This record gives sequence, structure tokens and C-alpha cells, in this order.
Amino acid sequence: MTELETPEGADAGRLAASHGSLARGASAQLPGTVFALALTGGMRLGPGEGREVLFGRNRPEVHVCIGEDDPRVSRHQGTLTHRDGRWRVSNSGRLPIRCPGARLLFRDEEPLPLDTGYTPLFVGGSHGREHLLEIFVTGPEGGRPAIRHEDVTHPPRVWALDEQEKLALVVLGRRYLLHEPRPQPLTWRQTAAELAEVQPGAGWTDKRVEHLVNGVRIRLSRGGVPWLTREELGEPVGNALNDHLIRALLTSTTLVPMDLALIDAA
Repeated sequence: MTELETPEGADAGRLAASHGSLARGASAQLPGTVFALALTGGMRLGPGEGREVLFGRNRPEVHVCIGEDDPRVSRHQGTLTHRDGRWRVSNSGRLPIRCPGARLLFRDEEPLPLDTGYTPLFVGGSHGREHLLEIFVTGPEGGRPAIRHEDVTHPPRVWALDEQEKLALVVLGRRYLLHEPRPQPLTWRQTAAELAEVQPGAGWTDKRVEHLVNGVRIRLSRGGVPWLTREELGEPVGNALNDHLIRALLTSTTLVPMDLALIDAA
């Protein structure tokens, strides 16, 4: 069996299964060329209104075959379509497609525009499997990103915390730092109780913890970190504000697992 016939033209072609990961980039003479690659191979296609790349499990009826041995993947899982000057991905399958930022794209939702550069897409399968479809859209230069071996590494923005703020946040986010599955922040009461054990007589209360943590959250929000205010999240908020705060502190390396030592050292 062979995949659906490749569209004609010099700006279209097959990618072999042995093709290197698109995470390393891709080059084409025509800006806006899309590359799509799975374990079985893939294809490239230049831009053009209405042009499509079909992907899914049924090799004879798609351009890119993904999850061909996994019946949880739909025979036609999704489509890359060029509309209004951009490539977009839509889902035709039963399972959602997981996009960057944990965004789930469901069946018959509005197509999601793809940015220039690399985009990994995942389709869940049987027994916890995940099937990867790599996408790369070439930019105005039409080629790979410039090699920058000798450039100075850009460090993340590490947020300044005083000793009490850091200790309170380490306790509040202890489950995240321990890599527990599906972690949630401790409550104000739980955090204050643990801090009182770590620093007896230091005056830790629910309100003090809340005041310290909210002060940090407001600083980060004013510094441009999204999803740290009730207005952004909407009601009900629940633990979402603290969850987003802890994750922002982790991704910026303001908090790291080694900080758990502060609890023992306090």
C-alpha cells in the first residue's frame, strides 16, 4: 500500500522515514513551505490557497501515515490546510490532537494556525502510547534557523525572592518539586502548619502565607507573566492562581528541586 498521491509541482515531495527530525529545521526555496513528518515518513508542500496535507492511520488515503498499527488513531486524523496565507491544522479524528502549550484540538473545532518554525503534534493511542507528527513551516528566509554555536546562552528571567517568600513558596509547591503526578499546591492552612513545624515560633499563619504568596504573584503579573490574576482566569479560580504561579517559578528556574533542602535547613 502507498500513501495518497503527492500533489504535483517542484514545491512538493516525499520525505523518507529516515529523514532527520524536523526539530533541527528544514529548508525550502519557497517561504511558507510546510514539512510534515511521522515515523513512516512524510511530505513537504509549498503554500497555495486550499492546498492540503492529510494525515492519519489509513496509509492509502492520507499523505502522511501516523499510528498505522494503533486502532485508537483515526484513519483520517487531521488535515493541514493553507488558508489566507497561513498553514492551519484541523482535527477530523475521534481523539484530540495535543498541540504545544498543552492545547487540545478537538474534532470539528476551528482550525488552529501554525507558526513559522517547528511544531510538534501528538495523538494519543492505545496503552498510553503517543504518536508524534512533526511540522515545520519555513519562514521568509525559506531556510533553516541560523547556527549559533558560539552565541551567549540567554538565561531565563529568575525572579527575586526574599528568604521568607522563597521558603513559603517551596513549602506551598513541595509536591511540584518532588515531581508528584498531577501536583496541586498546598492550602494556606497546610502551608502555614508545615512552616510552623520548620520554624517554630516564627509566627507563621494562614494569612501571613497568603500575603507573602500574593505579593510574589502580583510582582510576576506586573512583570508580564500571564494567568496570574482572577481577571485572566475567570471564576471559579480554585487553586489555579497558585498552580500557575508555581509553574511560572519552576519554568523560570526561580524554584528548583534542590530548594527542598531549605525545609531541612530552616
